[in-house]
Amino acid sequence: MLKQQQDVARLKQRFTELLCETLQLAEVQAPLMVPKDSGVQDNLSGTERAVAVHIRAEQRDYEIVHSLAKWKRSVLAHYGCQPGEGIVALMKAIRADEEQLTERHSVLVEQWDWERVIQPAERSLDTLKATVRDIYQALRALYLQFSPEADDQLASEVVFIHAEQLRQMFPQLSPKQREHEITKLHKAVFLMGIGGELADGTPHDARAADYDDWSTPVEHPASGQCLAGLNGDLLVWHAPINDALELSSMGIRVNSDALKRQVAMRKSYGLLQQPWHQQLLHGELPECIGGGIGQSRVAMWVLQLAHISATQAPQLSWPQRSKLSPQQAVA
Repeated sequence: MLKQQQDVARLKQRFTELLCETLQLAEVQAPLMVPKDSGVQDNLSGTERAVAVHIRAEQRDYEIVHSLAKWKRSVLAHYGCQPGEGIVALMKAIRADEEQLTERHSVLVEQWDWERVIQPAERSLDTLKATVRDIYQALRALYLQFSPEADDQLASEVVFIHAEQLRQMFPQLSPKQREHEITKLHKAVFLMGIGGELADGTPHDARAADYDDWSTPVEHPASGQCLAGLNGDLLVWHAPINDALELSSMGIRVNSDALKRQVAMRKSYGLLQQPWHQQLLHGELPECIGGGIGQSRVAMWVLQLAHISATQAPQLSWPQRSKLSPQQAVA
């Protein structure tokens, strides 16, 4: 068991190196908290509550981060990064509103949170796909280094499919069941267009309005369809749980037009008044592509583990004691 912890630590260090080499990223330190009134906190699907902390020395409220999508974009602007340059931060976050803790969901979230500057003309499906391919090949190299005996479970390439195309393939199934079927078939899948409504009026999954662009119409040459979204999730087949395992959520980020459109679609107009959003609307933040790659889930996948708890801090059992009166406690 101790060796397993050492393997997880070595794996994390190695993939940090691979990701920096593959995407030309520089590692920066990640914040644990962001000011509540800054607009920098990531709202995920828009319903999760953040863990709040009041800093007495500043008389200001902060929130433990959910992820760093918007913070990273501000950092790129702060450092004056140019197209092709980017950063990665080793993020730790708290997701206190997880409905259920499972073999793949924990309260603690650890991610390689990366972001790279692109040219406005690079806001395209080609850019998204090329970046996904690069990331998958880095993950594949990591897998083969740590688990070469399990290479028969490893796809050589990632398969791309839009959420609407997947819905048309399996209209009778739920979104998670569709993910199961397509990933079981191909072993590695990038599912695009997550956040906007599909043809049946429902989204494949929820996404906040202010980081990934899930609303821009895009031509898909292979199918001839025009479908919305420049984002998606990277899924791999994980035999120990007999299911698809999401390793990464990523995408081309909203520009001012996509932000205003998605805010209107969600009727969350108040976002536009927050400081970070005002910066974006006034052209003070660069065009970007970015995402998060789950460290614990990557370790699960590479080391062929059946539960996320095996990749995180050891779960110790503390004895429960009945409540005692003060007199009993000191007796």
